Amino acid sequence: MREAGRRAPTIVVFEDVHWADEATLDVLGLLGRRIESFPALLVATYRDELDRAHPLRVVLGELPSGRVRRLQLLPLSSSAVATLAEREGADAEQLYRQTGGNPFFVTEVLATGGEEIPQSVRDAVLARASRLSAAARTLLEAVAIAPPQCELWLLEALAGGALERLEECLASGMLEAQPRGLVFRHELARLALEESLPPNRRLALHRHALTVLVTPPAGAPDLARLAHHAEAVADAQAVLKYAPAAAVRAASVGAHREAAALYARAVRFADEAAVRADLLDSQAGEAYLTGDFVESFEACGEALAGHRAAGAVRKEAASLRLHARLLLMLGRDQDAIAAGRKAVALLETLPPGRDLGVSYANLAELALTREDPGQAIAWGQRALELAHEFGDSETARHADVSIGAIEAQRGDPAGSAKLERTLEAAIDAGFEEVAARAFDCLVRTAVRARSFAAMDRYLARGVDYCSERDLGNWRQSLVALGAHADLDHGRWSDAAAGAARVLRTARTQGSAPALARSVLALVRARRGDPGVDDALKFPLPADDAGSARPRPVPAASPTSKMYLAAARAEIAWLTGQPTAVLQVTEEAFDLAIRADAGWAVGELAYWRWRAGIVEEVPAGADERHTLSIRGEWRRAAEYWTELGCPYEAALALADADDIDLMRRALDELQQLGARAAAAIVARRLRERGVRGLPRGPRPATQLNPAGLTRRELEVLSFVAQGLRNAQIAERLVLSEKTVDHHVAAILRKLDVRTRGQAAAEAGRLGLAGPS
Repeated sequence: MREAGRRAPTIVVFEDVHWADEATLDVLGLLGRRIESFPALLVATYRDELDRAHPLRVVLGELPSGRVRRLQLLPLSSSAVATLAEREGADAEQLYRQTGGNPFFVTEVLATGGEEIPQSVRDAVLARASRLSAAARTLLEAVAIAPPQCELWLLEALAGGALERLEECLASGMLEAQPRGLVFRHELARLALEESLPPNRRLALHRHALTVLVTPPAGAPDLARLAHHAEAVADAQAVLKYAPAAAVRAASVGAHREAAALYARAVRFADEAAVRADLLDSQAGEAYLTGDFVESFEACGEALAGHRAAGAVRKEAASLRLHARLLLMLGRDQDAIAAGRKAVALLETLPPGRDLGVSYANLAELALTREDPGQAIAWGQRALELAHEFGDSETARHADVSIGAIEAQRGDPAGSAKLERTLEAAIDAGFEEVAARAFDCLVRTAVRARSFAAMDRYLARGVDYCSERDLGNWRQSLVALGAHADLDHGRWSDAAAGAARVLRTARTQGSAPALARSVLALVRARRGDPGVDDALKFPLPADDAGSARPRPVPAASPTSKMYLAAARAEIAWLTGQPTAVLQVTEEAFDLAIRADAGWAVGELAYWRWRAGIVEEVPAGADERHTLSIRGEWRRAAEYWTELGCPYEAALALADADDIDLMRRALDELQQLGARAAAAIVARRLRERGVRGLPRGPRPATQLNPAGLTRRELEVLSFVAQGLRNAQIAERLVLSEKTVDHHVAAILRKLDVRTRGQAAAEAGRLGLAGPS
């Protein structure tokens, strides 16, 4: 209660004092200096973009330092932008790049459904620019047409005497100085200003920039920037001169996404059929490396048609090789093999050369991906013979990866050693794709064997390698495999976070997103959370408006079909639908048997057995699962425990006839948060007459997908309101330390790092309302 006679504190707020007149600033200074003499809080907001002579600087400098607290509002982090983008299905990376984390820009872009420049943002940017002098606006225009940065020498050439107004532009906050030149603080602002330029003014600036950048004062010309300005002035000859050369340079330093965009730029200006087909080939190859299979598929298809029409057999075969890999990635197995074999058939009509060996190695890779070990080794050996004959070490290393992967998956240590040697040789030689494939095969083999120590040696290193070189195809695969390993290892929050990262950043559907979806669905199903069916849904890409060519429909690769079938089978068992297990596993089970994929045969047989399907387990099935099928639950539990797979170990232990061991299994499942499996084990115990079983999480906890207790829900509602721990403790009559513990638990269960992220996640899950 407030003490009798005591006055309530006064709060005085000054908004946007950077625009205040002299009288207002005098009042602000007077109040600030006398703040100690009366109970009041003075709040003043302003943009921290003041020039050196701004009168507000004088007022702020004279305020008593002991009574002043400055709070800088930082932009949203990339992870915060990703959280917001995920809700709307937006491209998080592009959104952060365009907005720089500016909350206004982020929310406006999302509110308009991803519109490149929302009208509200455009109006705000142009209004801010209009307050500058004419000379300062001239500088802004020059910088706007010269991304990624405008050097002072270039700015002087484009804007002349207006350079004197540079400080005004910097003080406005629209531009900022960086070591290499001047840039807009936010890419959206640059785009809005560039778009507002009259066509003749924009054309003149780009033409002038193109002329000046050809002969920079130091160093070689920047080919990518020349291509940008050449396209802006529609100079086809200049685009075709600079864009492909810039793409080659970008690819050589691992900027494959930029290389694909540069080739696409050149394609738009290529009229000659042969030149266009070659450029499309290059664009398709770069897009494939980044993991954008739709762009690659479309470019490759058009290039293939062009080479075929021109009768360019070797080029047609090269396009067919990539086309085959893309077809396989998109789940069209038979079409993929047919395309790969056609490439070989075309080249076998010509004198033997390096490209025939490459085509053999391509068939080996296709066979490996579609779980056909015999064909992978056979084609790999033929590729090695030709590669050695022609001194083609890159193709030889590709073949070694395919052969070594099959040997390693069969449990042969020599296969793993071959992969390791090939990896190091590829890195030394700069064979990026070979190295990425070797990383992927090493990690995949380790994940299938539940060999977490072996996986740890290569996973993080492989993700870093692929990320640094824009090899999104394999980076996505490695992150998805890491998420599956976390699932097996009992780190379910990490597994869900990894799977969500794959789905958030995937440019198209393919094997990695399919595996990520199975992981996310299993985490939710095991915890008893909602959204299991949503996790397994595959969104189809929308057709381009007016496109004559239908876009490829994503489907699962053979490996993904096995993972998805195992996930669906477990989910059916957990949800009490044993009859559905047969239906969801039939195709994948036959596929796994034909492919001699013991890891998949064993797991699928295990879930079929759990569902009551009586059948003979095929030879070669993984022993870890067949132990339980044969009734050797004790050995199975010990085996899984040694491997570090607590969930599987608890399920094996639950098969015991001993009630104490079953209770132990129940306890371990509850500790894992495996509510669905725990409920099944608890039901079995009750059927045996056991009473007084631990209830596990309370019903109030089960009502929300994050597993929060009632008290944690209360705390979260206050966190979402922006209250600090001390304030929450006062509201709930708790100690501040207790609230600290609750907040830490909330962050862990929501799988976030900050209070702001917790509030955002609570809103997404509908958890922040009154408890």
